[in-house]
Amino acid sequence: LHRHREHSANAENLLPEVSNPGHGSSQHGAPTFPVIPEPVHPAPEVVQPAVDAYQAAAEVAHSARTLHQNEVHSPISTGRVFYGIMFDAGSTGSRIHIYKFIQKDPVELPVLDNEIYHAVKPGLSSYKDNPEEGGNTIRQLLKIAKKAIPKEAWSRTPVVLKATAGLRMLPEEKANALLKEVQEVLDDSPFFVREDGVSIMNGANEGVLAWVTVNFLTGHLYSNTRKTVGILDLGGGSTQITFLPKSKKTIETAPVTYISNFDLFNHTYKVYTHSYLGNGLYAARLAILGAKDANDVEDRVFTSSCFPKKYRGEVTIFGTTYKVSGIPDGYAGYKLCYYEVMKVIKGIVHQPYEVKGNSIFYAFSYYFDRANDTGLIDDRGGVLEVRDFKKRAKEVCNKMTKYGAINPFLCMDMTYITCLLKEGFGFKDSTVLQLTKKVNNVETSWALGATFDYFRNLNI
Repeated sequence: LHRHREHSANAENLLPEVSNPGHGSSQHGAPTFPVIPEPVHPAPEVVQPAVDAYQAAAEVAHSARTLHQNEVHSPISTGRVFYGIMFDAGSTGSRIHIYKFIQKDPVELPVLDNEIYHAVKPGLSSYKDNPEEGGNTIRQLLKIAKKAIPKEAWSRTPVVLKATAGLRMLPEEKANALLKEVQEVLDDSPFFVREDGVSIMNGANEGVLAWVTVNFLTGHLYSNTRKTVGILDLGGGSTQITFLPKSKKTIETAPVTYISNFDLFNHTYKVYTHSYLGNGLYAARLAILGAKDANDVEDRVFTSSCFPKKYRGEVTIFGTTYKVSGIPDGYAGYKLCYYEVMKVIKGIVHQPYEVKGNSIFYAFSYYFDRANDTGLIDDRGGVLEVRDFKKRAKEVCNKMTKYGAINPFLCMDMTYITCLLKEGFGFKDSTVLQLTKKVNNVETSWALGATFDYFRNLNI
């Protein structure tokens, strides 16, 4: 299954920069890049700089050779246009984001010109027993980058792959085999590859970088309004919540690891962020069904009152196929399904003090997809309240014959989303959610934020 879109981004989406006095003295023969002054932006909600710029845990990188054999310098732009390639290796699919940046004036920041996005299914973790085939999916996506980026820019265009919950949940040996295979695929490409170019992303970083992407694209990091928006990302294997607290009590009552400091746009931000591994939509399905750690999956049928009573079927999750069914001599519906779902949320998800207020959150990934599947929003997205998910979940579960034809898991998924928002995070019924797949024609995900961060590390 392939999805392909090319976006033309809002010209105001500027790439963050850091000062780089060293470029003027690059080695002989290496391309030079115009020195760009530090940006000066109004601070939305700035806290005092922390001792550690970024307290999130280090990512797990697969070591490989630092550069291609023919590379002797960092990939720095010689002209007006430069590119970056970011792979999002998710639990249910692999996506390539190809960003084009334009340096319009040597004394101004570059602008994000457009994004090319393409996705394939399933995710890398489904190839846990066949790493070479997993590597082939990345190789196919690289062909799109070769078509999109001029040949003369290949050697100075960085390519990065970050894997998320799908690989985090695999045994270390299988995850490393996939990383090694992917590293070899990237090394064989004509693009610039650094030794930390393939890694399993730390979950906290996933939330922070998605927050950066959304607030950058919505203009909140540049505005004088002193407002930012929170983000809710529901993937297949994990889910993230990130927001900039307005109340000291939110920080004081949060587990210490849920508060992260990071530097961006010459400011230090202190955000509440956490990634719940195992609480993504597909991982939650396994937990609700009691199939999460089951060994005898071939001989078992996993039942749930979230399915129509007479339903029988099979589902493949993270590369393993499970037999599932309703409860023929039992009951089905929203209340019973909610009870089942509660068991995988209650006591696991922390309720931040502040979300009981009136903050606005952008929700994407499976929040968007399921709202779209059930008619709450169209393909353009829209604004919902938490109560809208609850109301539609009840309707889906109590009219399973109608909605079951769309997807037999709709009742379970919608009930899980409702329970996660209300019982998990503690949102009020009236909390406003902005459901979106893209902002200013750029995909809402952590990928753009990660590209910014990577360019900073390369001092571009």
